Amino acid sequence: MTDEHPGPRRATLPGHIRAAMIEHARAEYPNEMCGVVVGGAYAADGGRALRWEPARNAEASPMRYTVHPEDLLRLTIETDDADQVFWAIAHSHVRSPAVPSLTDVGVAQYPDALYVLVSLSDDEVRAWRILDGQIHEVAITD
Repeated sequence: MTDEHPGPRRATLPGHIRAAMIEHARAEYPNEMCGVVVGGAYAADGGRALRWEPARNAEASPMRYTVHPEDLLRLTIETDDADQVFWAIAHSHVRSPAVPSLTDVGVAQYPDALYVLVSLSDDEVRAWRILDGQIHEVAITD
């Protein structure tokens, strides 16, 4: 992690969205779950999280995730048509902390979105900004 935080330093993730992500993670166990939090604008631009959109994990793996291409296409079109954005990309870790792994950092493709991780080992939910291979934690509140 570097000292230069790209922002935001804090973001609001409503409790009902957080609960839905944890529920989806439990339902997908033993595999990692994935999905998208849709917002009106990016968190760094003051955007709010509006809704949780669960997706299928194309990897069907307890150690990796890829949003299923059909789900990604559908969500991209729906979000774009509604003039909204991918506020966050989310997935779970089934046995490790809610901290991006080297694999997570390597596959991060949405520099404006937050990356939200759910740890099933303790139901912890944490958010991160991943830019240029660097991770920056974003404090989340209800």
